[in-house]
Order: sequence, then structure tokens, then C-alpha cells
Amino acid sequence: MSTSVLAVEGGEGFVSPGPSTFVYPPIFGEGTFLTKPMLIVILGSALIAVLMFLATRRASVVPSKGQFVGESLYGFVRNSIALDAIGKPGMKYVPYLATVFFFLATMNIAGIVPLVQFPATSRIAFPLILAVISCVIFNAIGIKRHGLGGYFKDMMFPPGIPWPVYILLAPIEFVSTIIIRPLTLTLRLTFNMFAGHLVLVLFILGGEYLIFEYSGVVGIAAGTVAILGSLILTAFEGFVQLLQAYVFTLLSALYIGGALADEH
Repeated sequence: MSTSVLAVEGGEGFVSPGPSTFVYPPIFGEGTFLTKPMLIVILGSALIAVLMFLATRRASVVPSKGQFVGESLYGFVRNSIALDAIGKPGMKYVPYLATVFFFLATMNIAGIVPLVQFPATSRIAFPLILAVISCVIFNAIGIKRHGLGGYFKDMMFPPGIPWPVYILLAPIEFVSTIIIRPLTLTLRLTFNMFAGHLVLVLFILGGEYLIFEYSGVVGIAAGTVAILGSLILTAFEGFVQLLQAYVFTLLSALYIGGALADEH
């Protein structure tokens, strides 16, 4: 968490955190490219790979504690996301959906991990790439199943609608499927992580300012309330972070299921 957003001008006033909170210089100085969000993604991805390897390297009928946890998490994605949203054909896409869920959950929850305290998915590039990948996958699945012409025909010209309506409906359906879906996937996740982190920073730094800079009992009391409130918000933010990983993965599964449907 950057503390540069806490500023006292002439010993007076508190400058609230803003978008600059999410800007980090290169870790190794000017001219290098590795920033804190990038490092979180690299280390988080490595952590997921290592934990899954350790959980499955000695798989047995009677699972160890690590294997049980790994299988339970994978089973959650398989049963509660893939099978519920797609059905039996969804088994084929469980590895991708599980990868997306584990990655997003880790990147999101990094926002409340001590010393890390930054959700990498609050930077729009990371959710955007995943949203584009999901978009490419469900469109490719639909084209493979229905053929190029059949896929776009079903998408833009659903049966049972008066033909004049197609003049308006066809371009709306096309833009909705090709552009709006990945855009909403991206923005929903990014803005939730951005807003949650910003509120936490405000409570923590505001509480710190009131306690140490704003003299008097009132300042200490208000600052203490702010710090305690940040603890409650941290727990709530953790729930939101996991929920957003679930929502992103579920919507990706629903889009895949729609592409596999006879009429979508």
C-alpha cells in the first residue's frame, strides 16, 4: 500500500487517496519494467502452481489434507460453476474455468494480504486479458458447433421475431456478444477491486492521520473508529474479492454454455 497519498500541506489538512494510489514505479528503478502489480501476478501464479503440484503429486484414494483441499476447490468449480452453468458438456472446460477462478481469487485476495495489500486485478489490463480470452473461447466454441454462418445467424437473427425488428436487433446482438460481454466482465471486476482498495486505504490512512496528526481526544477517538472500521471492511472486502472471482468465472461458463446451446 502506497503511503504517498498521505500528505499534510503546511502541517494542515489531509489529502485523501485517489488514482495515484494504484500507480507504482518500476521496482528496480527507471528504465526497468517490473512493477509491484506485475510482481504480484508472477508470484501469485507461481504460488498457485506450486500449491496445486503439492496437492496432487501423491494423489491417492484416501487423500491427504493437501489433496483434499485441492480436490475440494477444483470440485467447487466443476460442480458449482461448470456443471450448473453448462451441464455435462461443461466437464471439458473445467480446467480453464478452474484456472480462471484460482488466478482471480489469488490476485483479488492479494489486496488484503499483509505486506502485499494490493489487488492486481484493480489494474484493468489483467481482467481485460482474461475477458478477451473468455470471449475468444466461447465464440470459437459457438463457431465450431454451429459453423461460422450458423453461429452469427443464431446470434443476430433469433427465430420468431418480426423481420423489421432485426434491423435494430441484429447489430445490438452482435455488439453485445462481441464487445459488451468482455467489456462488462473487465469493468465489473476492475471497478470492484479499485473501489474496495480505495475505501480501505482511505479508512487506514485517514485513521492514522487523525490519531497522529489531529491533536485531541476527538481525533484519537475518530481515528480509532476508522482503524477498527477498516478491520471490518477488510473482512467484507475479502468476501467481495472471492465473490468477484466467482462471478467472472460463472459468467464465462454461462457464455460457453450459451455458445453450445442449439439456439443461443
